[in-house]
Amino acid sequence: MQAVQNRNHRARELVASGATLLDVRTHEEFVSHHLEGALNIPVAELPGRLPELGGVRGPIVVYCRSGGRSASAAQQLRGAGHEVFDLGGIANW
Repeated sequence: MQAVQNRNHRARELVASGATLLDVRTHEEFVSHHLEGALNIPVAELPGRLPELGGVRGPIVVYCRSGGRSASAAQQLRGAGHEVFDLGGIANW
């Protein structure tokens, strides 16, 4: 439980400091519920949409439903040179 609270706290700190909040769930999931201020790029679309994040300065906080897609997205983003914090599932917020 402490690890989840620490992850939540760190993610909130990063976003409050200007980090980009990225939801990598499907568009339908995003429309039904998302974190305020989040950008939605589904993980399946991420490779083709990486240029949209080219101007992002600072870290990207990435999340999904349970953590699997955010882990995949974090790996892709790091490979593209971004600083990434993987929140895991949206419930960790």
